Amino acid sequence: MHIAIIGNIGAGKTTLTQMLGEYYKWDVMYEAVEGNPYLADFYQDMDRWAFNLQIFFLNSRFAQVQQIRATTYATIIQDRTIYEDAYIFARNLYESGVMTERDYQTYQLLFKSIINTVSQPDLLIYLKADIPKLVSQIKKRGRKFEEDISTEYLSNLNHYYEDFAKHYDHGKIIEIDVNQMDFAANPEDFNAIVALLNKELFYI
Repeated sequence: MHIAIIGNIGAGKTTLTQMLGEYYKWDVMYEAVEGNPYLADFYQDMDRWAFNLQIFFLNSRFAQVQQIRATTYATIIQDRTIYEDAYIFARNLYESGVMTERDYQTYQLLFKSIINTVSQPDLLIYLKADIPKLVSQIKKRGRKFEEDISTEYLSNLNHYYEDFAKHYDHGKIIEIDVNQMDFAANPEDFNAIVALLNKELFYI
């Protein structure tokens, strides 16, 4: 089984991925953030590095999907999906004028070639969070290259996430509002998520 967690920057995807992996004894796949050669440069100069960053993420996610397809003996939980790369992040960069038409069309050609060879997750978990929650979480984790992320950028991403979730037709998706949650520190919040997944996945 392939389960993936989606959501904006700072929504808590990585933390929940780790916690659910440990709880259910699932294999875990994380987003390629640490060691990413373009991410810090991108936040300093989005126009220059947008295409490079999106290609890096697309390739990284494709490699993960290939690994997932080759794994038949275990359940895998993934931090972010290949769909978000194209339908949210690249789309936002293009429609906001950061990524050029030429680069966006090249990116789309690559994405369409790749997406025809992959299978969708069995379940998507969408973590919904408003801007104050996202900003608070981003500040809390203290990544230097994220210090200058604008609220406008986060707001635009939230808009595209809502549109993506509304029109997602590749499989099951459940939405969890995490604005009033702290599942990392509050066992009751984490247990509420586990109960939701038990009902969805195991009918208990």
